[in-house]
Amino acid sequence: MKRLAEHMTRSDSVHEVRRIGTLDTARAPAQRRGMGDIFSTMTGSSLRKLLLMSAGILAVGLGVVGIFLPLLPTTPFLLLAAACFIRSSDALYEWLTNHRWFGTYIRNYREHRATTRMTKIVTLALLWGTIGYTASVVVDGRLLRALLLVVALGVTIHVLSLGTIEAKRPAAGAEPDA
Repeated sequence: MKRLAEHMTRSDSVHEVRRIGTLDTARAPAQRRGMGDIFSTMTGSSLRKLLLMSAGILAVGLGVVGIFLPLLPTTPFLLLAAACFIRSSDALYEWLTNHRWFGTYIRNYREHRATTRMTKIVTLALLWGTIGYTASVVVDGRLLRALLLVVALGVTIHVLSLGTIEAKRPAAGAEPDA
């Protein structure tokens, strides 16, 4: 709205206001469009941004679920979310890359193709715990059990092939953050 108001003060006509790609709030009340016409006023780039933001939010959700379901990979979904957000919303990209849990994980993977030793341990423990329980208690067929074990082995190889970054520790004698 601020951009619209600034543009209106510089504009000589309402037609110039309509060209900047925002909703037509400069029209008279009788001429304003209904909610059904909002998508027709969106430019191609704003619709693209909306779709990318939606895909990014969905990818973050799937990444979070993937923490607890080993067959759903966390890392690719978080990287996909970062890629969607960098093309659609600076605020969401900053939120994700500076997130308390995901930010360091994404930066380490993207910049160094590596993760911390603790992340590897937790990942493999959750992976094998869940796959082991599912293969031994939930699934009946031998073929499905074998498939679960092959997937778990593939994920294990991938996780172990990543570099290892030492977790940052406070310097000796440094005061912990309050």
